[in-house]
Amino acid sequence: MKRASCVVVTLVIVLLSQQSSYAQFRKYSNEFLNIGAGARGLAMGSAQVASVHDGTAGYWNPAGLVHVKDQPQLNLMHAEYFAGIGKYDYGSLAIPLKDNKRVLALSLLRFAVDDIPNTIFLVEADGTINYNNITSFSSADYAFLLSFAQPIKLRDPEKSLSFGVNAKVIHRKAGDFATGWGFGFDLGLQYKSKRLQLGATVRDVTTTFNAWTFNLNEREREVFFLTKNEIPVKSTELTAPRLILGGAYNFKISRTLGLLAEANVDLTFDGKRNTVWGSDVVSVDPKIGLELAWKDVFFVRGGVNNLQKGLDDDDITNQKKIWIYQPSVGAGFKISDVQIDYAFTNLANQSNPLYTHVFSLKLDLRKKQKK
Repeated sequence: MKRASCVVVTLVIVLLSQQSSYAQFRKYSNEFLNIGAGARGLAMGSAQVASVHDGTAGYWNPAGLVHVKDQPQLNLMHAEYFAGIGKYDYGSLAIPLKDNKRVLALSLLRFAVDDIPNTIFLVEADGTINYNNITSFSSADYAFLLSFAQPIKLRDPEKSLSFGVNAKVIHRKAGDFATGWGFGFDLGLQYKSKRLQLGATVRDVTTTFNAWTFNLNEREREVFFLTKNEIPVKSTELTAPRLILGGAYNFKISRTLGLLAEANVDLTFDGKRNTVWGSDVVSVDPKIGLELAWKDVFFVRGGVNNLQKGLDDDDITNQKKIWIYQPSVGAGFKISDVQIDYAFTNLANQSNPLYTHVFSLKLDLRKKQKK
């Protein structure tokens, strides 16, 4: 545990040493990477960094991949947001190596909005409106994660410590107008004993560099100039590091019934955010999740995240602020090598609900036995 503590402290010092230059970072950069992966995690309010133990760990905490043993594991998820306007897909393949300790994983995330109206040429040169000039385009964000995880040997066989790393490539495209590429790294640690579980993840540990290029033809540039809009040129943005700390505990209710409770804290260093506590140095965003398991076959889950202060819809005139949050619930069942999970999450808050259904599939790819 001393080695793990030293690593976490070192990571915190690195993050704090960069806070003096946070103004160069663009807040909420690559925000699609913070949606989540897998219905289990989304149902538990995205509190996963300590307890994740399957192929989705490549997203939540790469150190958790060491618990994928004996056979490769496939994870798939699909979700639609804003009445189907936005589509979010996730897939991962985790492959344990021959020694059954080290694990490699490949993950793909995609968030896209299709059929966006392009109204650049809606108004003709003589000032008339021509709806026939409206076309459409798509905006899509992609992330490719290559993960590696390995255990750290401990003297106590009932305890485990592991670390993991992600190398990620980000590709963003808005029609034919703009294209962006980014590259970054994530680091993770995870400790497990019989009941207690601890985890830490640093996303974009070296900061993630994103480069944008724009492609506008002469006619489009002319419209931008005449409407007094700024003509975009090549630009760059940096995604600031994010530290996520978590702790989980397993309560044994009976022989067949168990309860997992987990709490995570997201620490961001890109300026003050509307979170439970925020300053110019760091903002703190807590998350809480619960999972009730029966015989490791049937699961019921719930969680809360995205706590922040917002205006009271019933008292807008007085600008009264209240605490709002994003709740989620879900369930899952496992049959042999197949597990299906479901999450019902509210993307907005409890006073202005915007619900989304999420389904995910986990499949252990059993190897064929040699005759």
